[in-house]
Amino acid sequence: MELTRAQALDLLKEYNKEPFHRRHALTVEAVMRWYANELGYGGEADFWAAVGLLHDLDFEQWPDEHCVKVRELMEARGLDGALIRAVVSHGWGMTGAGVKPEHEMEKVLFAADELTGLIGAAALMRPSRSTQDMEVSSLKKKFKDKKFAAGCSRETITQGAQLLGWELTDLLDRTLRAMKASEAAVEAELAAL
Repeated sequence: MELTRAQALDLLKEYNKEPFHRRHALTVEAVMRWYANELGYGGEADFWAAVGLLHDLDFEQWPDEHCVKVRELMEARGLDGALIRAVVSHGWGMTGAGVKPEHEMEKVLFAADELTGLIGAAALMRPSRSTQDMEVSSLKKKFKDKKFAAGCSRETITQGAQLLGWELTDLLDRTLRAMKASEAAVEAELAAL
């Protein structure tokens, strides 16, 4: 079954009540849409965005079954197998799901998911509480400080850059640009939920 944006958002709201989880989902959705357009997959941007929006669908309620329970939830609704595979693949090596990211979109999600959390945490530390005035050099310092946002796996981010064949700095720069481009829209939508 194809999923409209409205249906995907309803599904997100059904399983994610916490504003933090909703913000993260909307952020990753926007980042994935930005990457689809940036990397020449504009025709698939809605699909990339849906994967980003739903990637942590199971995390709030079933954190110990993350990327496993989501398959069950999505299959029960008859959702597209490619959507399910992509969502599950972002937990490769971290959960019991065991699906390696293969498509470029899956690799981007794997790399950018953790990184959006790190960038978001770094933004909250700024006087502006925004990504708009953040530079990549500042982000690199936060990345190197293992105590900062310790829950954001630097190993996963680095591994994601390697899967993509990118330098880490390129991944940091692109993801920061994606978040800057979408920050206002994400905040506006979050306020409307």
